[in-house]
Amino acid sequence: MGMTMVDDFLVRALLAGCAVAVVAGPLGAFVVWRRMAYFGATLSHAALLGIALGLLAGIHVMLGVMAVSIVVALLMGVRHWRQNNDMLSEDTLLGILAHGSLALGLVVVAFLDDVRFDLNAYLFGDILAVTSSDLYWLYGGGAGVALILIYIWRPLLSATVHEELSIVEGVPVHTLRLVYMLVLAGVVALAMKVVGVLLVTSLLIIPAAAARPLSSTPEQMGVLASVCGCLSVTGGLWGSANYDTPSGPSIVVAALVLFMVARLIAGIRRSA
Repeated sequence: MGMTMVDDFLVRALLAGCAVAVVAGPLGAFVVWRRMAYFGATLSHAALLGIALGLLAGIHVMLGVMAVSIVVALLMGVRHWRQNNDMLSEDTLLGILAHGSLALGLVVVAFLDDVRFDLNAYLFGDILAVTSSDLYWLYGGGAGVALILIYIWRPLLSATVHEELSIVEGVPVHTLRLVYMLVLAGVVALAMKVVGVLLVTSLLIIPAAAARPLSSTPEQMGVLASVCGCLSVTGGLWGSANYDTPSGPSIVVAALVLFMVARLIAGIRRSA
């Protein structure tokens, strides 16, 4: 009976991690191509404010995270749409949003004396505590993200490779960027349970960076990034189960190991 229960929660954890990794891979490829790592980090910092507001309002924390992440995405998307030429550079504005929302989230947490919750589980993930209802959220949200990404893949890729030419050809570049940001916000909310809000950007960037030197086409990189993400989840859970290490950070460490292996293989290929 005990072994069955252990197997059940490990299987749920693996299913949850792979659900996020499959959609995070191709999205992470665009983060790498478009150099949007700082935007991803901003979303992950803002997610703490979403958690605090969700707990304060008594709603599912994932809805709170998604709401705050969408607001951040809309703010940045509207700024690009208006082609705002104010004195603030994009990275400065992202820094203000990231650290301002993180600090505000911590202040709101201080008012949650009557609400019992594990802050570390939200910060670093609690994949081993994934329930069946969490899996419905993850797979439903993941399927929605996958469908949107499939729909916008070609025009978004075109806009990423050559934005000016895409504008001339009538591609709605700014709309695509906004949609991509909103989808990214959704994935941040989904990945919160897996690696936590502080490490969620790593699940987007590291598998994609690992896949890049081994890929010859954008589609191949997207698929390989998903595979690397799933391998990272599997390796991280194995390490967590065998060495009693925290699951979220273990998944990121496994991704880091894969990245170094991929770079080594790429180096050997170049020298051959």
